[in-house]
Amino acid sequence: MNRYEGYKETGFEWIGKIPSDWRLSRVGKFFNERSEKVDDITYPPLSVTMSGIVDQLSNVAKTNDGDNRKLVKKDDFVINSRSDRKGSSGIAPRDGSVSLINIVLEPHGLDPHFIQHLFKSYYFKEEYFRNGKGIHWDLWTTRWDQFKNINIPIPTIQEQKLISLYLDKKTEQIDRLVEKIQKKIELLKEQRISLINQCVTKGLDPNVEMKDSGIEWIGKIPKHWELKKLKYVSNQISEKRIPVDGDIKISPENVESNTGRITNFYSDYDTEGQNFQKGDILFNKLRVYLNKVVLCDFDGLSMGEMIVVRPSSIENEYLYRVLNSSGFINQINSLSEGVKLPRPSVSGIFDSYIPVPPLGEQTEIYQVIEQNTFLLDQVVEKHNSQIDYIREYRQSLISSTVTGKVRVTEDMI
Repeated sequence: MNRYEGYKETGFEWIGKIPSDWRLSRVGKFFNERSEKVDDITYPPLSVTMSGIVDQLSNVAKTNDGDNRKLVKKDDFVINSRSDRKGSSGIAPRDGSVSLINIVLEPHGLDPHFIQHLFKSYYFKEEYFRNGKGIHWDLWTTRWDQFKNINIPIPTIQEQKLISLYLDKKTEQIDRLVEKIQKKIELLKEQRISLINQCVTKGLDPNVEMKDSGIEWIGKIPKHWELKKLKYVSNQISEKRIPVDGDIKISPENVESNTGRITNFYSDYDTEGQNFQKGDILFNKLRVYLNKVVLCDFDGLSMGEMIVVRPSSIENEYLYRVLNSSGFINQINSLSEGVKLPRPSVSGIFDSYIPVPPLGEQTEIYQVIEQNTFLLDQVVEKHNSQIDYIREYRQSLISSTVTGKVRVTEDMI
């Protein structure tokens, strides 16, 4: 690792020591705030994201006040002032307009790309929000008056350009590697979905004689299987009560999509919930496509939009995998009504057909699914750990380079 010949103390913990010939200066010395208000017709709207400044995203909340936006010029640095958008910043690729919640800065005397790397480094982001104010963390805001007084390390303009070129190159390589791993994860998730759907509709014997089910999402099923409506193999449990201290409370936002993993056993809901017991299945009917289905191995209360399904003449583990299958989820989702809060009727769910193999075969199917999804999930977890490690390395590389802990030379570009 290349290092500079000498270093000096800055007195700022987030920066630490910097090379002896670097300067330390306030942000305000190198930027002018741009606060001119414009409309989003003359200046097309831009979105300030964690990945940088991009054309306005289609899924963001849009205001009707299109005349009340901030002007942005090409190469301006834009950063969101709110803590709930921490890390959302970047250099504008063209002229445009942004929401008033953003700080727009015109740089002078600094390389824009060096600044982008510096301001998006982990320790600077922490320092930026440490200088903010607010009555609560969710309402925390860093304004220009606080931002401009933050001290930053300033190398020569030539070194700034070298650093930005080096980091552009290295971060692009790292991001390509992360993208490659993410594609592997997506393929594994698709394989998981396909495995479950195949097993609960076709069984485990590839040579078994098949028959047409007459149900589009199911297709052909083994000849000895039956088709039954959900209401004939299970019951909806609708007994409700107010939770008491110590109750396990499960709500949809605390359930991971597709896997059914619970991220929080004690929901913040304090309204009435539906009693469930070990062996019951919780099925989320609000935005069914999110596929939030839980097989319970404990007693508790189902909160929000999760209905309680109690298997009666079918193995609960097998039924869980049917209700969790992409085919069933897509079928029930197609029954949903409403735009803002799409949901199917409970009767529509229980009137839906499912494939029902003999009891012994149900157990075999569930066991095979469990074994294979466990192996697939382990590989996904391993890949996710790799991504976490790579991203930590990325942050460390940026932070150590923009503060002079690593010296960039021309042969590194």
